This record gives sequence, structure tokens and C-alpha cells, in this order.
Amino acid sequence: MIVTVTPNPSIDRTVSLGASLVRGAVHRVTSATSEPGGKGVNVARALGLAGLDTVAVLPAGDDDAMVTALRAAGVNFRTVPVGGVVRTNLAITEADGTTTKLNEPGAALDAAALDALTHTVLSYAESASWIVLSGSLPPGVPDDWYADVVARLAGAPCQLAVDTSERPLDALAAGFGTAAPDLMKPNAEELAGLVGASPEELEDAVAQGDPSPVISAANQLIERGAKTILVTLGAAGAVLVDPTGSWMAAPPPITPKSTVGAGDSSLAGYVRAAVGGAEPPRRLQMAVAYGSAAAALPGSALPAPSQVDVNAVRVFSITPSAVRP
Repeated sequence: MIVTVTPNPSIDRTVSLGASLVRGAVHRVTSATSEPGGKGVNVARALGLAGLDTVAVLPAGDDDAMVTALRAAGVNFRTVPVGGVVRTNLAITEADGTTTKLNEPGAALDAAALDALTHTVLSYAESASWIVLSGSLPPGVPDDWYADVVARLAGAPCQLAVDTSERPLDALAAGFGTAAPDLMKPNAEELAGLVGASPEELEDAVAQGDPSPVISAANQLIERGAKTILVTLGAAGAVLVDPTGSWMAAPPPITPKSTVGAGDSSLAGYVRAAVGGAEPPRRLQMAVAYGSAAAALPGSALPAPSQVDVNAVRVFSITPSAVRP
């Protein structure tokens, strides 16, 4: 079983425009969709499409629209009762695939709800093969909640993945001396923030075919106690670094339609490959294939296996001598 945890779920509303977004202008929407979302929910949806046994854990009331949407989508889920309603996030996609997101803060969790969520996650420690902790934290949840859960699951037989940003990510990295997840999935900006680097420098280097600054930054986290770092780089692909080596994957050419859920799909692809016993290069290949397939789909649609072309992704092993100190 793969358990995904989404402390701050959302109804993801995506509207598509036929032209470029202009601030202050009136736009005509060409299409609109609403899906149950939040990063962990997206991972569960993508893995469910691949036939894997998954459960999405999230806070939501029994009569919340989110619960109705999850049932309609055929997602296996477990909720923790909460007083507020699940937020709605808006994504605006332009004809060239450019995506603008407007995310609400989410319903606050009181102490009782947070305690119930924590104990629900911990209850899966023995039965899950992977626990995936994803997304922002809602009001009322301390920044170090992910770090605390990772520490409390240290020594459990399940694998842990964390995909978050800003202060929760900083708190997670600060706890590497105590415990670290088996996988972290930052983007270039998040990775740069963790090591005090320039995100522009990392992105420019990759655009010029030089992944060494990204690999060097990821290796700094490995030296601090991290286990595996999957750095997603948008249209440039992704980099995977662990104590045994580093790899770069180049995606196939696609026509981007929406980036909503692309990073979550990459994480789902990695976990799918890992569950199947794949070695790191193949895990990276699957991750990039899934992310590319998601970006080629409209709205917040997530790819089915038939839409994922793994063999179209090129993977290169990066030798230590090729990495800038």
C-alpha cells in the first residue's frame, strides 16, 4: 500500500484561456475543470490510474465537496474530521502552457484535528510500503510538522517521501541530523534556498546543459544527512542524486498545456518505479516521463500509464569529475 498525506487539500479549479493573460483585462475562458487536488491527492490519483493500491489521507468533513469529488474520481481515501471547508485553488493556463496559480490558505486545523491527522499517518507505518507527505501546511499546523512525522517514523519499515516548500521545507532540512526522509523532491528554487545558492544560476546552468551546480547543491544535502534528492527542473527534466551517484534525465519534446500536477506526477512516477524494484536511473526516467505526460494534458488531468512514454526519456549518469566543486 502507498499512503499519501495531504494536510492542505484543495478543489483544483483550472480555467484555460485562448490567449495570453493580461492583468486588468476581461478574458474569455475556453474550458474549465474542477478536480479533487492537493499534492498528495494528485500523487494518489496518478498511482491509482496505474493500478497501485493507494489511500489518500487528508482532513475534510464528511459532507465536504472534496469527499464527494474523491468518491466520484474513484480515489480510495481516509479523512480526519475538520471544522472548516476544503479550499478551492484556481489555476489559469494560457495557450502556450504558462500557468498562473491562485491558492487559498486552507481550513485551519485545531489541536485535536492535528493530533488525529498525526496518529492516522503513524498508524500506517507497518502496513505501507511508502508514505508520501506532500504540499503546504494549513493554518494551525506548526512549520516542523513534516519534520516531526519523519522523526517519529524513523526506523519504520516504510519508505518516506516529502514534497513541500518554504518554512516546512526549511524545518525538514534542519532536522536532518535526527531523521531524514528517503526521498525529497525540491525544484530548483527550493533546492537553492536550502543551500544558499542562486536559483537563477542553477536554472541557467541546466538550460546550458550543465547540471553540475544542481548536483553539487543536492550533494550538500546528502552530506547533511539527506538520502535521495529528486530535483525537478520543468522543461529541462530532472536530476537525481543519492550517495551512490547522480543522474540527469532529459524529457521528450511535448506541447505543454498545463503544469498543474506535473511535479506531483513526477513524484508518482518515481514511487511507481521504486515499488516495482527499479534502480535509481529507471526511477528518474519514470519520474520525468510522468511529469512530461502531465504537462501535455489540459487542466489538472493526470496521466494514465498508456499516456506515459518512459523510453522517450534519456537518462545520463553524471560522473563525480564532471561536477563542479
